[in-house]
Amino acid sequence: MPELPEVETTRRGIAPYIEGREVVAVTVREPRLRWPVPPTLATELAGQTVQRLERRAKYLLFRTAAGTMILHLGMSGSLRILLSPQPPGRHEHVDIAVAGGALLRYQDPRRFGSIHWTEDDPLAHPLLAHLGPEPLGPEFDGDYLFRRSRGRTMPVKAFLMDAQVVVGVGNIYANEALHRAGILPARPAGKIGLERYRRLAEAVKEVLASAIRAGGTTLRDFVSGEGKPGYFSQQLHVYGRAGEPCFQCGQPLRGSRLGQRATYYCGRCQR
Repeated sequence: MPELPEVETTRRGIAPYIEGREVVAVTVREPRLRWPVPPTLATELAGQTVQRLERRAKYLLFRTAAGTMILHLGMSGSLRILLSPQPPGRHEHVDIAVAGGALLRYQDPRRFGSIHWTEDDPLAHPLLAHLGPEPLGPEFDGDYLFRRSRGRTMPVKAFLMDAQVVVGVGNIYANEALHRAGILPARPAGKIGLERYRRLAEAVKEVLASAIRAGGTTLRDFVSGEGKPGYFSQQLHVYGRAGEPCFQCGQPLRGSRLGQRATYYCGRCQR
């Protein structure tokens, strides 16, 4: 699933081709995504200029004067820019052509992504209104995590992945951040002290920033908006490495299932 770094990498890759450009045509070949593509999308968006392309959590916001198209990549979705005509593939469901000749193409083999249109404040949309702060923003720090965790008995990994607590910390990055911070994924969130949460918040910021610089993580489906794979998978310290030596202490890493999600950790370095 594309996580925050992959979505941000996509945003950065496609923004130069569509910001400030007029949408000249919208083609919806397959409207049956997680929710149906609005039947009026083509008429609402065509003729509008994309003023800004923003990201909120894992949603991309295509802002125009008339409204905002909200797009989520789902489990296997991707966006790419085409600068010359190419026939659509089997899973390429939506095209957005802009002035100047660029074409934004949405591909989604599993069709778990979604596209929405709103004339209201997109941040007040039901899908976005209750989301937590951005992990790379000033509102997110160890003090915030400590306050939100008081009285919580759920594992800290599940707490960290709760989008109402903080957005965009998916399974890969939660594993990596907890390892950097030296915290066991299964430790109850409410049993962790302030200083450890401060280390964890910094680890989250470091891991996500590194992943964005590397262009995201390529595990199965992800490619950036320019069609390039992500390379953060080459920097993973624990994810997918059960049985291999910990880079810090040399002990074999452990793997388990926690909340039905693959979990990796070092039994010596994390407590």
